[in-house]
Formats: sequence, C-alpha cells, structure tokens
Amino acid sequence: MKKTFLVLMINSFFACISSAQIIITNKNLKIEVNDDLQTKVNSISGNAKPLTNRFSSSEYIQAKYFTAKKFRLTQQVKNNIHNSAGDGIEWKFYGTDNINHIEKILSIKTYNHFPDAAYFTVQYINKSNKDLPVIKWVNNEYNVLPENDTTKFWSFQGSSHADRRDWVQKVSPGFYEKNFMGMNASDYGGGIPVIDLWRKDAGIAVGNTEAVAKLVSLPIDFDKYAGTANMHVEYEYPETEILKPNDTLSTFETFVSVHQRDCFATLRNFSNFMQTKGIKPAAAEPAAFEPIWCAWGYERDFTLQEILNTLSKVKALGFKWVGLDDGFQQAEGDWHTNKEHFPGGDAEMKAFVDSIHAQGMKAVLWWAPMAADPGSKVLKEHPNILLQQKNGAPQYITWWDAYYMSPTDSTVMEETRNTVKMFMQDWGFDALKLDGQFMNACAPDYGGDHNIGHPEQSFEKMPLLFKAIYETAKNIKPGAVVEFCPCGDVMNFYHTPYTNQFVASDPTSSWQVRLKNKIYKALAPQTAYFGDHVELTDTKEDFASQVGVGAVPGTKFVYPATGVKSKDENLLTPAKQKLLEHWLAIYNDKMLSKGAFRGELYDIGYDKPETYCIQKSDTMYYSFYNAAFDGKIELRGLDAEKKYTVYDYVNNKTLGTVNGNNPTFAVSFKENLLIEVKPAH
Repeated sequence: MKKTFLVLMINSFFACISSAQIIITNKNLKIEVNDDLQTKVNSISGNAKPLTNRFSSSEYIQAKYFTAKKFRLTQQVKNNIHNSAGDGIEWKFYGTDNINHIEKILSIKTYNHFPDAAYFTVQYINKSNKDLPVIKWVNNEYNVLPENDTTKFWSFQGSSHADRRDWVQKVSPGFYEKNFMGMNASDYGGGIPVIDLWRKDAGIAVGNTEAVAKLVSLPIDFDKYAGTANMHVEYEYPETEILKPNDTLSTFETFVSVHQRDCFATLRNFSNFMQTKGIKPAAAEPAAFEPIWCAWGYERDFTLQEILNTLSKVKALGFKWVGLDDGFQQAEGDWHTNKEHFPGGDAEMKAFVDSIHAQGMKAVLWWAPMAADPGSKVLKEHPNILLQQKNGAPQYITWWDAYYMSPTDSTVMEETRNTVKMFMQDWGFDALKLDGQFMNACAPDYGGDHNIGHPEQSFEKMPLLFKAIYETAKNIKPGAVVEFCPCGDVMNFYHTPYTNQFVASDPTSSWQVRLKNKIYKALAPQTAYFGDHVELTDTKEDFASQVGVGAVPGTKFVYPATGVKSKDENLLTPAKQKLLEHWLAIYNDKMLSKGAFRGELYDIGYDKPETYCIQKSDTMYYSFYNAAFDGKIELRGLDAEKKYTVYDYVNNKTLGTVNGNNPTFAVSFKENLLIEVKPAH
C-alpha cells in the first residue's frame, strides 16, 4: 500500500512539472517552453516590448508526407555543463509525436560567458516500423512583432548575391530573403550564417554555430498580409534523407539571441562563441594598417613604365604599399608573367619588386586563387582538378571566364602553395591581395578523387585552401599581409582566420564602406580593415567615410595623365593631391584604425545622424554622416563625472565643451562631421 501511494505521488509530481511552462533565462534572454515543446522568446531588458507574443513550434522536421510539429512533453532534465564554451546549463526536453511515431529531444544550452544567447540542437528518433523520408529540418523559427513605425525593422542579412546588395537593410511588409549560405549565382555565395531583426527597443537573431560551414538557409519573410516577420534556420537535404526505424536524425547546432540597438552585439557574441570552436581571427599585422596605393587605375592594359613613373609620387605622398593588380599573368591558373607586360619574364617582375623596396615601400600582388582559364596550362596538365557539378560539367566563374578548381584536390593544394612561394619567395612580394567573389564559396563537388566523402564537403573544407595560402605566406615572410577581397560578397565567416586584412571589397557606395567596417569590427575587432580605393565612394574622394570609421585609406590614382579617358578619370590633380595629403596626415596622426571600435553605442539603422565611435584611451572619436543635419547629437560612452572638449580635427576647430552627464551637443553640418572628444584640463 505504501509503495503504491509513493508511485502515485511521484507520477503526480512529474505531471505537474510537465503541465507547467518552463522558463529559461540568460541575462536579457527569456525562453518559455510549454508542454507541447513549443517556445516563446523575448527580451526582458527594461524597455523592450514583446518580440513574440505566442507559443509556436520553433523546431520541427518536414517529411515527405507530413510535417512533425506537435510533440507532447514527457520529460525534462536540467544539468550543469562545462565544455570549451565554459560553464553553463543544459536543458533537455523529451517529447513524443504519437501520430507519426517520432521522438524529439530538444537541447537548449546557455553559458555564463555568452549572455543573451541560447544554443539549440534537436534529435528526432523514428519510432515507427517504416522508413521516414525527411526533406528538411527547421530550428529557431520565430514570428517577430514589428515596430509601430514607418521602418518596421532593420536587419542584417548574412548571404551573398550578384547585385552586391547592402548587408544591412530595412525590412517592410513584402520583404523576403532566403539567405542561403551556398551559391546564389555562378560566382556568388557563402557569408555569415546569422540573420538579425531589430526594432528601436530590441532585436532578435538566429544563426548556425557549427564548427564547419554548412549549406543552411536563414530566411526572413515579412509577408505583406502578415502581422509578423518570420525568421528561422533550415537545412534542406540535397536528396531525401531516409530515417530508418530507431535511427536518429540530428540537427546542426543553432542559436537565438536578443540584443539592443543594431546587430553589432549579436555578431560580436557570435564571433566570441565561435572562437571556442577554433574559428579565431588571425593575429593583427602592423603593416596591414598602412595606407595603400594600387596600380589598378591603369587597368589590365597597364604598362610597367606607367607604374614606375608613378612611384615617386606615391612615395612622396606617404603611401607605404604599392599594389600590382590583374593583368600580369599568362592566364588564370598560369601565374607566371606574360610577355606583354613583362618582356623580361619573371626576372623582370623580381626587378620591379626590388625597385619598390629600394624606395622604402612594400609590394602587394593581386591573385585569384582557385580559378583556371579554359585552355590554361594547369588544366592541360591536370584535367581532373576541376570541381564538377552533378551533371558532370565544370562549375563556371562568369566574371573571369574561368572554371573553379576543386578546393580540396591535392594537386590544387600543391599548385596553390607553390604559387605563393613564387610570388613571395622568388619574386619578393610582401603581401597578397586575394580577389574575386568566387573565392567565398563553391558548389558541391561531384568529381572523384578530390579528398571528400560527400559533395557538400567541397564547401565545408574550402577554408582549408585559404589556410594553406595564409600559412605558406607567413612561413615565408612572418610579417606578410594577406588581404581577402570577396568583391561584394558577405565574407565567408569560416575564412576569417586566414586573413589579416579585411576590405570594403568593391563597395557600391560610401554607406557600404562604413557598414562593412562595422560588421568586420564586430567579428574581428583587432583586424585591419582596408576601405578600398577612395574612388569607389560616392564622391570619389570621400576619405571621411574611410578615416572616420577607422578604415585604412587607399587610392588608385594615376599620374601623370595617360591620355586614356577611363584611366584619367582617376588622375591625381593638384586639388586631389592636396586632399590626399590632408587626409593621410589625419590618418597617420590619429590612427583610428587601431582604436577600440565602440559599435555597441549606436544603431546604424535607427540613430540619426548615422554615428560611429572609436575610443583611444580616455579620448573618444565620433563620426557623423548625413546629407544635411542641424540639431543635437548625443555623445554616448562618456564618463559622467568628466567634462570634455569637442574638437573638429578635420577643420582644426574647437567646437566647445560638453559634460559627460549630459552629453548632447548642438551641431550643423553637411555630409559629415568628425570630432575628437577629450577630457578637459
């Protein structure tokens, strides 16, 4: 009798647990789980309104004949954990779909070192006696309530596209973006596996946190007839995945996080977490912070004499780097010099580099690794190194009229290392500019003998090619700079350990120069960011959008005039020379590129004017951008106990003083205002 009573008491206890909502918190993140294994996610920050207002089946699988969303909670377990991410808590929720005979195990982990975020993995076990054909799984699906404003959301979109669109965009009713991390055009793909939606009061982000790149999608869908914006992470199997009886399907690890202001905090937290999995930014290289002149102004049909005639002016202006761009090679894939530009062959290239060094400057060489032209020598000698599509055809790189070589092929690896040795050891270059949108990702490889177990591993293992480039370069020259320029792509996050210089990569506007800097500084705050050629900015001379945000300045001016219109559009006129001298002096004096980028202080979307802040010791540098602004600015991040002097360092003008406990200041400007705010003495 006593034993029966005890069993009844225990059953009653667990029934009470399962019928109650479980609440998981991590600083400002609040996750509620009900007894249908549905979740509701919100921010509990002081001024945050609800992000979601109802429970939903945020994790589920889609099979061929049904979608399994309804699971009844049967058990929950809470344990302390310790792993590479540090101390934390893991919740495990067990549920059953009695109609489709599937068991679900939902794991939610939070960590002390990673506030405002939770990390999800899900397992599905086929408890039926039949094969279960699975099409895809979905994690962290949330329907997010919009702002009661003209701009419903701002967003970060982590995918890459041929139109080289902005990485930060407004989201209004009717907006849709799939954010597929694979190829979205023949040359364009890859990115940062994170999406973020934010309002003025709060934001929410989801993403993939696997240690290797995965072909996930992260859609944002704000249907014009819907009251919420849908966001989630999904993985669609390339072919239907057959889950046999009693077999288990496991999702990738994904996350949800909440934040205030824009996506900066999300991306900083994401990067810090991924570092615990070995995805760590390269060490900062001092030479990567020096101003760059590139000979691309002379285009592909440059003459060596044109470049040599410009070097004295480049040196006089104070540039430390001379870049040789596309056009020196025999073909993509055949990287020895061509006779048109270097009649003396490779020996003349070495002499060219020696002449740069003799003038006290360093030399950087453009390169498009992994590309091979049809008819190139490398393909004639090694015809099996091409990446193959499922239909057996090679993958075409339309921009270069070339083919993708397999990034995992042993011969490709060897050729790549040997090319780096030729560039840096034989010719003497000090840096490499890796260039091309196609470098960011590749399609699944169906070719044989390419050292992969399944086609998607070409994409997953692609970063290893860039690891080989980076390590070979650093072994030859420990101070080598390796710039990664993915030409408009959102840089593949998994490539970031193998570059020590990010770049605005063919920006379509000054806005892109600024916003890309913010994204990169969130991911890798110590890594140099090159603002690309100033001629690519809105006015072709918007140095304020480079220097003000901490970018390394650069240019592709030509001098003297060539008589060719397309080249002489970039002619160094007396007025442009005066401007260059002015801004290079400011850059070298302030060196904001080495300061602490305080991206958490301002919202790139909602704050007006558009504002950035860099801190150097107790001095704050603010940059403001607006077509025209007349009003008060807020100088965030100041010490409330101090008084500060406000100084316009571009125009050498003291503007006044401000108290840290009331940091508003009236200004009027057009286009931009860059100020230094220093404690008053």
